[in-house]
Amino acid sequence: MNVLIRKHHNRIRQKIRGFAENEIKPVILGFDEKEEFPVSLIEELGKTGVFGMNAPQKFGGMGADTLSYIIAVEELARVDGSVGATLAAHNSLGVGPIVEFGTEKQKQKYLPELCTGKALWAFGLTEKNAGSDAQAVETKADLKKGSWHITGSKLFITNGSSEISKGLTVAAITGKRPDGRKEISAILVENDLPGVTARTMRGKLVWRAANNADIAYKNVVVQEENLLGERGKGIHIMLKTIDNGRLSIAALGLGCAQGAYEMATEYAMKRKQFGKPISEFQAISFKLADMAMKVENARNTLYNACWLKDNGYEFGKQSAMAKLYCSEIAREVTDEAIQVFGGAGLLRENHVERFYRDQRLLQIGEGTSEILRMVISRKILKEFDQNSTD
Repeated sequence: MNVLIRKHHNRIRQKIRGFAENEIKPVILGFDEKEEFPVSLIEELGKTGVFGMNAPQKFGGMGADTLSYIIAVEELARVDGSVGATLAAHNSLGVGPIVEFGTEKQKQKYLPELCTGKALWAFGLTEKNAGSDAQAVETKADLKKGSWHITGSKLFITNGSSEISKGLTVAAITGKRPDGRKEISAILVENDLPGVTARTMRGKLVWRAANNADIAYKNVVVQEENLLGERGKGIHIMLKTIDNGRLSIAALGLGCAQGAYEMATEYAMKRKQFGKPISEFQAISFKLADMAMKVENARNTLYNACWLKDNGYEFGKQSAMAKLYCSEIAREVTDEAIQVFGGAGLLRENHVERFYRDQRLLQIGEGTSEILRMVISRKILKEFDQNSTD
């Protein structure tokens, strides 16, 4: 029960929970074991409409509010982080910037297909020397006779190299600003262009059924009109996109924690020691109580940030707080869930083992926990200073 939930939110939850339980849960262990991206499963999920949840209906989207989308990510992550991450990256980092900053022509060209789940779009910021420091981007795009010539590389790109990955919004240096700093712009680049090489990453601890890639660009040529938003506004677009993306990473953390808590509770009620279920022992029941409390607080924090966004309020601080808190809670709850399972929790045949691995990325992606504490502290100090001078 949450005061921000309406009937349409419950319908989304029921719909996606049903898909996750019936379609994803029975098969996902096999995909995780083989490090295989479940293309057919993603395409089936696409039929629910979730791959264009926040896109306008005229482009094939659902036109849903932020909270509906976050609930969908949460429900997928409650069963599997890889599929949840696929949806989160596509909507928040892929479709989102095109919806917000794209021209009408760009929206008409890309969004209808991207809303189906048959094609995925990604966001290309991270490089070998660029991540938390976005200004350290080294990929270059030179404008020559009406075309961008792009050379560089991107790293850890979710949805970057699968057979249904269509392209990236690439952050690249397009010149120099008057103050001498890099001018960074965002450019839409399709994967099938000459000079694009996408390599799927293997040997991952986390999200083994998600598609993550290294992508190289060698004199890749795209039209000048592929510029997303204004020239030189790439950092602004990235920061705005990351604010939105943090909500979906928080949803992954919340769903992960919810799923681990439920598994631990079910196991504790069935597992017997000394003639009774271990849930009746105070040491275990108190763990379950703490887990339930943390999940509840995480949900309230995240849903509040979504409400602020949906109602036109500034939500950057709350987005950072939600991402930080939900990712930290995912770590704490999955750790305690393993403890409740004991040795059984370490076996791959039990889903809780996968949850324990998958949560680890959540304190890194979309801003590390350390960077988020910097973001939050700067915002609260600025607010305090403003309030003290009023």
